[in-house]
Amino acid sequence: MAFSRDPLDELVVPDGTEAKEVDLVTDGDVFVGARSTVEFGVRGRNVLAGENVTFGGAIEAEGDCRLDMWCDVAENVLVGQDAYIGERVHVAGEMKVAGDLDIGDDVEIDEGFEANGWIVIRNPMPTIVFLFVYLKQLLLIGEDETAQQLVSELVDDEEQADVEPLVIPKNATVSDDAWRVSTPATIGDDCRLHGNVRAETIDVGTDTTIFGSLRARGDVTVGSGSRIHGDVTTRDGDVTIEEDARILGDVSCADLELGPNAEIDGTIRAGGEITMGTTEREQE
Repeated sequence: MAFSRDPLDELVVPDGTEAKEVDLVTDGDVFVGARSTVEFGVRGRNVLAGENVTFGGAIEAEGDCRLDMWCDVAENVLVGQDAYIGERVHVAGEMKVAGDLDIGDDVEIDEGFEANGWIVIRNPMPTIVFLFVYLKQLLLIGEDETAQQLVSELVDDEEQADVEPLVIPKNATVSDDAWRVSTPATIGDDCRLHGNVRAETIDVGTDTTIFGSLRARGDVTVGSGSRIHGDVTTRDGDVTIEEDARILGDVSCADLELGPNAEIDGTIRAGGEITMGTTEREQE
């Protein structure tokens, strides 16, 4: 994962992510910024959350799990390697850790915990805060290579290093009803998500299905073959609907660009130009 800026200044949903019945499922890591609410459970490799993050379901981490202080988890926490739990964290279910458990003061685990490795009860450093502050300082002084090396060390599997993480920025709300962030949003290819997406700008990859609408202040792009089961609206930006994509609701924007065979089932409201692409055969 290459960082060129603050790693938590954008909602990033990597390729292949699915919102299943109660869980967000991804092949890579999960990073959640401070004071965010994730009404799903999460399943990924390493799960890292800033302080005062709320999870509405269980956490399943194949690798490490790091929860900073004041986090709240509504169900179980299952960790394949080590866990680092800050002070005053609350887990409504049980916690099972295959490796070591480093746990802070005043942590509440309603159904008990067990670890196969060492159990240390103290106040572990808020690792997610330290990690991203350190990364940000490295980037500010131009040490991009050092920042990349640090991230590579965190992701010790070479195959996993190529898997983009799921990143939820601070103060975000993610639920079956809506994904609300005050940052840009990038949604990858072959994803399947539920909920309306609200962001500064929105970029949807190819062959992705979103059971909800898209609303942004700036530009919105819907990749080829994707399907949006709702409206696409932007306050000040343009909308691009690429080849074979389909919008089942209305589209409202400044300029609108439609790729070949793109479909809009509802009403088009464009304050500027509407451009329609053609296939190679039609151009001949």
